[in-house]
Amino acid sequence: MSFTRILNVDVLSVTQQELLQRLDSGVLVTPNVDHLVKLQKDREFYDVYRKAEWVVCDSRILCRASKFLKDPLPEAIPGSSFFTQYYLYHKDDKDCRIFLLGAAEGIADKARENINRKVGRDIVVGSHSPSYGFEKNPAECEELVRIVNESGANVLLVGVGAPKQEKWIMAYKDRMPGVKLFMALGATIDFEAGTLKRAPVMWQRIGMEWLYRALKEPKRLFKRYFVDDMKFFWYFALQLCGRYRNPFE
Repeated sequence: MSFTRILNVDVLSVTQQELLQRLDSGVLVTPNVDHLVKLQKDREFYDVYRKAEWVVCDSRILCRASKFLKDPLPEAIPGSSFFTQYYLYHKDDKDCRIFLLGAAEGIADKARENINRKVGRDIVVGSHSPSYGFEKNPAECEELVRIVNESGANVLLVGVGAPKQEKWIMAYKDRMPGVKLFMALGATIDFEAGTLKRAPVMWQRIGMEWLYRALKEPKRLFKRYFVDDMKFFWYFALQLCGRYRNPFE
């Protein structure tokens, strides 16, 4: 498989169909503009990305930016919509057993119910919503590992926001030997539960889903999208000019 280097990240050049056919083990992370900005300052997050087996473009903005590079990406694969396609692709695969970890209390359980109803079987074998700040509580993390292990799941979706979810997966994945595939997929659990609505299809197609979400959650997302993430375009301009330097090399 080939890769496209965007700033300091090698993004897998793959279509959604190819990913569905090949994704069977490892850690999946899905870079977007916000991730790329964080990856310029957060060494631990960068190290997680370096270790992940699957680095797949989540953002249509990144995909379009890649058209200015020698090896452009074939398409964006938004994690939230990809996960839906993933479990539908495996709906008849009895060896696919998913655990949902994340979202606010009760939401993961609701997502589990919705998915299993849609698939027609219990493809999601477990769900749990951890407490706020759980990643700083070793006892709770140990309990989460136990719950996942006892569920019999071999696919774990963690949706607690970046970079928390990616760091937690990398810190604890070896403690869950039955899990073969780990997915860090942000708000996906909320989408599947129906508590958070995705942007209309037209907004998605033109790459403006981020704006739709910012308008829906301005207090939480305005600074991220309109201040912090704007740095990406400066970094990318430096890359196009051959002046970008990886801060960790």
